[in-house]
Amino acid sequence: MFQGNPVWVVSRYHDIRAALVDPRLSAKTIPDSIMPTDADNKVPVMFARTDDPEHHRLRRMMTANFTFRRCESMRHHIQEMVDHYLGQMVDNGAPADLVREFALPVPSMVIALLLGVPPEDLELFQRNTTKGLDQKSTDAEKGQAFGAMYAYIEELVERKLREPGDDLISRLVTDYVATGQLDHATTAMNCVIMMQAGHETTANMISLGTVALLEHPEVFERLGQTDDPAVIANIVEELMRYLSIVHSQVDRVATEDLLIGGQLIRAGEFVMMNLPAGNWDPEFVDNPESFECGRNPRGHLGFGYGVHQCIGANLARVEMQVAFATLARRLPGLKLAVAPGELRFKDANIYGMKELPVSW
Repeated sequence: MFQGNPVWVVSRYHDIRAALVDPRLSAKTIPDSIMPTDADNKVPVMFARTDDPEHHRLRRMMTANFTFRRCESMRHHIQEMVDHYLGQMVDNGAPADLVREFALPVPSMVIALLLGVPPEDLELFQRNTTKGLDQKSTDAEKGQAFGAMYAYIEELVERKLREPGDDLISRLVTDYVATGQLDHATTAMNCVIMMQAGHETTANMISLGTVALLEHPEVFERLGQTDDPAVIANIVEELMRYLSIVHSQVDRVATEDLLIGGQLIRAGEFVMMNLPAGNWDPEFVDNPESFECGRNPRGHLGFGYGVHQCIGANLARVEMQVAFATLARRLPGLKLAVAPGELRFKDANIYGMKELPVSW
């Protein structure tokens, strides 16, 4: 069930790719009635939940901040953050919680730097993101969590209008809000989404990816010994295919009758893309249940596909490449501090770990 309605689940790789570019499947699956409103009772537009041409209009306002070149230019700063938090973890001694001391603070600081959110305010997002994505949270708790983040960013947008800086929010308010192309509410909404997704998904990938690498010590060893960026990049891509941390939320609604994989989908019916199943489809790669760092996982669905593909994919790739390579070089003796069966995983729409006890 999805929003109280039956839902079709698409699991085959080629069917998912075809569905994600089919204009008869709309991303407008969230009713306005559950969205927050601004002081004028206006509902903000969430760019990831719109269709072209409005989706393209809003997305292009932000894509310049996530280009391959811009994200690569941040590699040095990301390396400094990785070195800082890893150094702190080592200095504090083993055992350590890799989630709290490394996997979460690194991407949180990176996305905060890019958006222009003061580092001292990051705890608000970490706490409310966890509550909002937890499947055990009630609808009221999820609404309160998102509302707190939205209210904070709404105030920050106002502050950036008065005192702009060198960050994404400042560029949005200077280039688009001030010129009337973008309203305050929509700016705040999309910055909340980027802030929330920008730290939660990458943090989960770093922690889950570390477990996968420790389960394959020959890959972890190779990662720590190589300086070849192509090798490092390919390991990260295989981790994205292998883990597929987004287990839901890639949903669409049919605007007219259509066929997917030979199945008739009626107008108004909901469709959910099962990205993990698509990435483990033997029609996509051989032996999909195995983690093979030498394979070519190009085309995986870890970041989605089509016009709604993750806007922060370039940034996430750089963060993971730096984080995993540095971890393997700095701590070649890294190991779990508890038995694998004692690891605790999140019960959330975006797969992750509650904590990751490690020693070295």
